[in-house]
Amino acid sequence: MNPKVSICMPNYNFAQYLPEAIESALKQSYCNFEFVIVDNFSTDNSVQIISEYAKMDERIFFHVNKFNIGLVSNLNLCLKYAKGEYIKFLFSDDVLASDKALEKMVSVLDENEKITLVATARNVIDERSAIKKVLLEYQGKIGYEGTEIIQDCLIEQKNRIGEPSAVLFRSKHATRGFDGRYRQAVDLEMWFHILEQGEFAYIDEPLCSFRNHPDQQTKINSTRYDLSEESFQLLQDYAKKPYIHLSMVKREYMLYIPVYAVWKLYKKRKVSRQTALNEIKKHYNIYKFILLYPFFKMYRFYYKSLKT
Repeated sequence: MNPKVSICMPNYNFAQYLPEAIESALKQSYCNFEFVIVDNFSTDNSVQIISEYAKMDERIFFHVNKFNIGLVSNLNLCLKYAKGEYIKFLFSDDVLASDKALEKMVSVLDENEKITLVATARNVIDERSAIKKVLLEYQGKIGYEGTEIIQDCLIEQKNRIGEPSAVLFRSKHATRGFDGRYRQAVDLEMWFHILEQGEFAYIDEPLCSFRNHPDQQTKINSTRYDLSEESFQLLQDYAKKPYIHLSMVKREYMLYIPVYAVWKLYKKRKVSRQTALNEIKKHYNIYKFILLYPFFKMYRFYYKSLKT
């Protein structure tokens, strides 16, 4: 019989973190899982480390790519190999923070068929696994409307759901795979796709730890200027959906945020003024941008004060 859960671990050159990540999965109290590890042609000793663990635990399925296929394709390859009803990603530089993490998240999906995705609060840890802070985005609750969460993330232009290591979802809702048009926001776009199909649950206990370090893919991606395009792409794909119900002011605020983010790159001297203006012109009326700038700053302060 197929396992209930597929723990999926994409890896590339994270040998130094692999033992802690793998062991956090293998010691879970919930045992009905397979462990799919797909190495993306690592050049460190990742393969040797994973091979040793695979010899010790038959639940581990291990595949090494013949060349580096990129992060998004590797995520989809994990999904391709996964046989479980539920999918639990665990990135190889992250950790499951509790041996009951899988048990608690699985129980949410088992008890409510309407839930398509469950997320958890998470620790932010450093290179030495010391906890620096805890990220808690929602109050623990089962039965948020999935589209309500999508709208919330769009308005704030923020992934409030969490990184791949922080979620569990049903495989039947993810057959489309991760969208290759995205890199930085590839996980958030997938969560939107899954949440369009049902409800959301949030566990306010930090059951996973997200590692913040210089070599993580998020930081590598964030150095690239063209990532501003992803915010515009996400809005283009979802902001006009019929379930997005916003006042004219809130909608304009939502559309203005990524434009303002481009301008901030200039203010921080990361790009020239002309480069920022050229990018803004591609997505927004430049005269409207200038006119609304002071109103945006005031509304942004007001909106944030309401959220605190």
